[in-house]
Amino acid sequence: MGKSNKKQMDITGKQKAAILLITLGPEYSARIFRNLSEDEIEELTLEIANIKKVEPELKDQVLEEFYEICLAQEYISEGGINYAQEVLEKALGNDKAIEVIGRLTASLQVRPFDFARKADPSQLMNFIQNEHPQTIALILSHIDNDKAAQIISGLSQEKQSEVAKRIATMDRTYPEMIKEIESVLEDKLSNIVTQDYTKAGGVQDVVDILNSVDRGTEKRIMENLEMSDPELADEIKRRMFLFEDIINLDSTAIQRFIREVDNNELAVALKGATQEVGEVIFTNMSKRMSEMIKEDMDFMGPVRLRDVEEAQQKIVNIIRKLEDQGEIIISRGGGDELIV
Repeated sequence: MGKSNKKQMDITGKQKAAILLITLGPEYSARIFRNLSEDEIEELTLEIANIKKVEPELKDQVLEEFYEICLAQEYISEGGINYAQEVLEKALGNDKAIEVIGRLTASLQVRPFDFARKADPSQLMNFIQNEHPQTIALILSHIDNDKAAQIISGLSQEKQSEVAKRIATMDRTYPEMIKEIESVLEDKLSNIVTQDYTKAGGVQDVVDILNSVDRGTEKRIMENLEMSDPELADEIKRRMFLFEDIINLDSTAIQRFIREVDNNELAVALKGATQEVGEVIFTNMSKRMSEMIKEDMDFMGPVRLRDVEEAQQKIVNIIRKLEDQGEIIISRGGGDELIV
């Protein structure tokens, strides 16, 4: 056992990741690659190419370590560091539990504001809505996108765009600053912050949050950003998929998502759609279905803007889900660039 542990300790984290992908096989590795950056994919591909042979014992060790880290991460998300360590101690023993928790916090960096991720969105909203936009941005960049979306939707229109802008332009935050904010909001979690700089925020965080908010909030934030920071707004839009972007989908993708959409929902969504979007959708369905949808649109008469936006957002969510599942490809005018 001592010899095998030493062998595992002698390989880098990148090598472990490559061995894990080899062990999981091409199907699961492909799913993982869809969640990595181009640089990470390139590095791992080179690492995999350089591995000629992996001993079964080493494969088992890498899989075991990965499983233990996944368990620890799950327990941390359920009840925090102390809860995770307590459960792991019962399952793996005290020394092993400390080792796994230590490895996790060192390599994956357990994120601060754990209490905010567990708090009810409405309570958290009331708690932080009067804070400085930079403080709100810091907290939202550390919590789940769905919860952040609910909170940012409840802010004033002026503060919405200000917070979104600060999340997008945020890079690395001093641990002392995070500790100070945490101590004000929740003293008991200040010891979770690591000694290294903590990465949070960035354009992709804003994209993820905007992908989760209602369409009305999304439009307001983007309109305000277009006025205050056009370059940032353009970068965010390049990474997002909006209802209007349906015109950029190929026929196969359009026909695929149409099969998943309720006809009534589609009729409502098209009531507020541009002529270009309507044309590209109608040309990708049968003549009979097209006539039915148009009849439904005429029959329903005026429709509330809120209902149109909700219907459009549901369709966008279906398209994003199909893209996540690898059933369609969403491209945005930049050659091979994909919207993730």
